[in-house]
Amino acid sequence: MNPLLATLGGKLTERWLNLLVLPGALFLAATAAGTALGHRHWHDVDRLRTTLDELAARPALDRTGTAALLVALVLLTATAASLAAQFLGGAIERYWLRFGRNPLSRALTARRARRWQERDEKLGEAIGQAHRTGAGPNGAVLIPSSTLAQIQALTEARNRIALREPVRPTWYGDRMQATADRVEAAYGVDLAALWPRLWLILPEPAVRQIQSARDSYSAAARLAAWAVGYALLACWWWPAVLATLCCAAMARSRARTALDALADLIEAAVDVHGRELATRIGLISPEAPGRLGHDTGDEMSALFRKAE
Repeated sequence: MNPLLATLGGKLTERWLNLLVLPGALFLAATAAGTALGHRHWHDVDRLRTTLDELAARPALDRTGTAALLVALVLLTATAASLAAQFLGGAIERYWLRFGRNPLSRALTARRARRWQERDEKLGEAIGQAHRTGAGPNGAVLIPSSTLAQIQALTEARNRIALREPVRPTWYGDRMQATADRVEAAYGVDLAALWPRLWLILPEPAVRQIQSARDSYSAAARLAAWAVGYALLACWWWPAVLATLCCAAMARSRARTALDALADLIEAAVDVHGRELATRIGLISPEAPGRLGHDTGDEMSALFRKAE
């Protein structure tokens, strides 16, 4: 029992240090340096060294109890800063996935929809020109490599805005909405009503993969929260802008990658295990052949919504 407790204690300590103490301590160090230097002396290393020497020369720090109390205070402050970043990261997660219910969000959605439609029209024109280039044997359309590369580039440019016409103010929200729309189009089932029930029957490997992608998305949101913190610090010490830009760029890249993977995994889980769920709740027989049909999907949605 003691080895087990020791192992668990070691893992918890490691997680506490990695998730809470280290990011918070780094932010506290940057804050201390920025407060001591300011805009005017932003690169004055000697000034920072002098400040540290004056702090270390104080008689109170010679006492063991005072030093231990100072270390504990630093750890607690770093932990508090990290907890604040986690709280703000949760808010950022919800903000990225929000619906366009307020005027600003609706304006952003309309702007993204206009850009998507412009690129979709260019893509349609390129595809139309490709069909007019000629036909090969058996009626096959011959597309020059340059035209095919142009079509691929236009498709990627359109998909960078959204996979389908935008209905939310952010790429993140539209990516999850596209998954819900694709599932409904394929199976006639409401993903929001289906997912909690499907999650209960997923095998452990699928759960781990989905949870890993979800955790990566949350970590990216926390990184965006740190970018906000460093942006506030930049008001007193402008080099913090560099940390802000780095954190923001990394957060955006990681969040897009993680959410794209999460959406793909959710859709794959429905593809692979959706029929199994319909079988377990008695809507279809285990011996019945075929895939999950629209009629069964509609019945599942009605059942899970409890006739709302």
